[in-house]
Amino acid sequence: KNQVIIPQIYKWATEPEAIEELGNRKEAIYREILVESGLEPLPGAVDLFRELKSAGIPMAVGTSTPLKNVETVIGLIGAEGMFDAIISAEDVSHGKPDPEVFLKGADALGIDPANCAVFEDAVYGVEAGLAGGMKVVALTTTHPAATFDEAAPHKIVRDLSQVSLSLLRELW
Repeated sequence: KNQVIIPQIYKWATEPEAIEELGNRKEAIYREILVESGLEPLPGAVDLFRELKSAGIPMAVGTSTPLKNVETVIGLIGAEGMFDAIISAEDVSHGKPDPEVFLKGADALGIDPANCAVFEDAVYGVEAGLAGGMKVVALTTTHPAATFDEAAPHKIVRDLSQVSLSLLRELW
């Protein structure tokens, strides 16, 4: 979250008002770059969303990025109307590895966390999903599979082209 990244990693500011202003500007520039450059969805992403949607499987986005970023990405990849809930930075107090974002997603869908699957490309996200009592599929789109060994997700895949409804059913 910007409230952590800006003062602790970038060291751009420490005052809450300045952190918020810099965070908003950073995110606006990010969205401008996305729109100008375009964005390709992860392999298999939109196909998986369609498969799950047509099967009546509710889906939520759980992220620590701001809602405007999520909406921009969803629009750019052609996934409008696919998700039943979006839980974003504005909705949570704690970032991953805290499971808050995923638990709020499950709650928004009205589903017991034990019946939810989380797709993650970072160790903290895998840890958050596991801490929330969910099934976790790690994607090696950002980090190699060995990165996830200690976190122990339920499944590790290259990208979403390797995920299907039948694979998800196998997790239970």
